[in-house]
Amino acid sequence: MTVPLIIGLAACAMGTEPARTAQTAMGPVLADSRGMTLYTFDKDAAGKSNCNGKCTENWPPLKAEGTSQPSGNWSVVTRDDGSKQWAYNSKPLYTWVKDQKPGDTTGNGVNNNTWHIAQP
Repeated sequence: MTVPLIIGLAACAMGTEPARTAQTAMGPVLADSRGMTLYTFDKDAAGKSNCNGKCTENWPPLKAEGTSQPSGNWSVVTRDDGSKQWAYNSKPLYTWVKDQKPGDTTGNGVNNNTWHIAQP
């Protein structure tokens, strides 16, 4: 009876991280809860997103809830519209609308090589 309780607690603890590591053809990447690859943008400043307005139509931010508790390499940045976004090593994270299934990495190198897969 103790084992299921321990497994349940471990699952709750793991559920607090905003992303997970997934294996792709390009190696390990950070992925959202649906398994979609996460990306960083070279034009972002440390702890500041510079992808706003129409940019977010193609690059949806990895949203953070108001109660999100960052730890370790994870942080939360406030976007220009006041919403919250997860960042890894101070780099805001995004998905790419043209990735169709978990493990796709079609956003890597887009827009003159300014978008890159986020690696753990």
